[in-house]
Amino acid sequence: LEAVRNNGIALQFASDTFKADRELVLEAVKSAGGALDFADDSLKADRELVLEVVKSFGNALKYASDPLKADREVVLEAVRNNGYALEYADDSLKADREIVLVAVKDFGYSLRYASDSLKADREVVLEAIKNESRTLQYADESLWADREFMLEAVKTSGFTTQFASDTLKADREFVLEAVRNSGYALEYASDSLQADREVMLEAVKSYGNALKYASDTL
Repeated sequence: LEAVRNNGIALQFASDTFKADRELVLEAVKSAGGALDFADDSLKADRELVLEVVKSFGNALKYASDPLKADREVVLEAVRNNGYALEYADDSLKADREIVLVAVKDFGYSLRYASDSLKADREVVLEAIKNESRTLQYADESLWADREFMLEAVKTSGFTTQFASDTLKADREFVLEAVRNSGYALEYASDSLQADREVMLEAVKSYGNALKYASDTL
């Protein structure tokens, strides 16, 4: 008991009898959520125990039984602690808007594990890119061509310009908004806008090195 209190992962060296001992496993997961991996299957299906674990170690959802991965309350607690836990949720809950919103607010990259319908949900994707702009790569491509949505996206981070449709990369108002936020967005603008003096000036105001993306004609 003392061994798993100090290091929960030590549970892996315990006998099968101890791995099925609820009190012992509870002590183990208090110090290391990953200790659930070594618990008896009966305890991986113990709802009360798993709920307790994922409140502190969301990623321990990985080791829960399949029915608990489909348990809304369990998964919600897991993603509240760590949005990445969405990866281990049942597919039905990857399509649950509330759960996915909680997940992407904590860890933007969890958008990768959301259902296709939620990858096309403006609010969900915006929350994800507020946390990490590069997560726009996992959004439905229809949003990359959505002018209104992409204008909001570039206000969050100019980096998102790289995912914009070619039409938007040639849209002067859109690119101006992007480079005002992050000058390096000029790298992704169309050739014609990289040759636009006003666009270039706005870009270098926020990022001096943006000059290297300007057209040689300037």
